[in-house]
Amino acid sequence: MIEEFERHLRGTNLSENTISSYMFAIKQYGEQYDDITQKKLREYKVWQQFGERHDTVTKRNLKEHKAWLIEQYKPKTVNLRIRAINCYLESIGKDSWKLSSVKVQQKAFLENVISEADYIYFKNCLKRDDNMLWYFVIRFLAATGARVSELVQIKVEHIKLGHLDLYSKGGKLRRIYIPKSLQDEAIVWLEEKQQDSGFIFLNRFGERITTRGISGQLKKLALKYGIDPAVVYPHSFRHRFAKSFLDRCSDIAFLADLMGHESIETTRIYLRKTATEQRTLVDNIVDW
Repeated sequence: MIEEFERHLRGTNLSENTISSYMFAIKQYGEQYDDITQKKLREYKVWQQFGERHDTVTKRNLKEHKAWLIEQYKPKTVNLRIRAINCYLESIGKDSWKLSSVKVQQKAFLENVISEADYIYFKNCLKRDDNMLWYFVIRFLAATGARVSELVQIKVEHIKLGHLDLYSKGGKLRRIYIPKSLQDEAIVWLEEKQQDSGFIFLNRFGERITTRGISGQLKKLALKYGIDPAVVYPHSFRHRFAKSFLDRCSDIAFLADLMGHESIETTRIYLRKTATEQRTLVDNIVDW
């Protein structure tokens, strides 16, 4: 059954990291139970740490364990396991058995988002040092809102066209627009490299840069230029895109489409201030 589930996952549009996480959760379940029942699924929902702390499942033990989990872990960790189980149930036609997720309380602020000033400083440093590959890595992330997994799919052909079309597993189209100023600058760079086709973000071996490679190199460059590494990671530039967009245009529905969000509620987090912005406002306002 596990092999069939993996084949099912391979036929979806899920990333390799997501597939690995789902398979890990299913294999954990298989080590604990030999078949699937609603009762066993409910037990599995609390099994991962529960079995280490309690010998039997009772209401009292569950209450104690829930309190412990709240103190120790984030709801997203629990929900990842639940989504894996639900995906498996869907693959074998047991949709009615799906588990409900635990509620994730969003913070009232964004954390570790690169400021516009640091972004401008960062890209200027890279351009000054003629490090054009990494200049365009952060330019494309911050000017298109692309995820890093989408960034590495960009080709010369997309630059010339001015956009990249991606399709979700449900067949929904998402178009990543390349702004005219970025398009013009990238075309000049590509002409200087004499590259007229193929993927644009390549390593020294001529292969596509990996998403992990991008994350690691951005940290190194942040340290080189004296920028806090905590705010320099691929998704931080996607956050920067959303924040800067809303600073200049209040159309949150349009932004949700650009970001590829299924729900506009996901996009609303960008209406909030970052933790640093909140700190500055409080310091400036409160004088009593």
